[in-house]
Amino acid sequence: MTESVLDVLMYLFETAGDEGVPPEPDRDGLREELERAGFHDREIDRALEWLDGLAGVRDDEVGAAPTDHGVRIYARTELARIDAEGRGYLLYLEQIGILAPHQRELVIDRLMALDSPEVDVDDIKWVVLMVLFSQPGEESAYARMEDLVFDDRAWAVH
Repeated sequence: MTESVLDVLMYLFETAGDEGVPPEPDRDGLREELERAGFHDREIDRALEWLDGLAGVRDDEVGAAPTDHGVRIYARTELARIDAEGRGYLLYLEQIGILAPHQRELVIDRLMALDSPEVDVDDIKWVVLMVLFSQPGEESAYARMEDLVFDDRAWAVH
């Protein structure tokens, strides 16, 4: 089975269901469940590190709080991994009110932490869902994003 960190994260996210994930999930239990599902140790370790990063990132760690009227300039490393379509999709999510600028920064941080050579719009959708799911009070934005994830027609380049 060839899997990526995102595959492991998506499995965890989809199996979490509506009850959510406890604030301090049992790591050994998660590891055992992932091994039973057929994931390998390396991807499991990287996925758990990714989750630790999501839980441990504070607003001040992703830079100064961006304003609603600021312009995001991407670093070379970000440009190399997030193509124009992906950057456009992130801007679209901001414009329709699903992501606030500080959440966009958290999403970019978590995309870069995936360690994939490049990310596509589907990867972005799932990471946005995971970020919104992890933040209290974002139920409405999460529900709107969930509609976008499961309705591919909602995003089209014009």
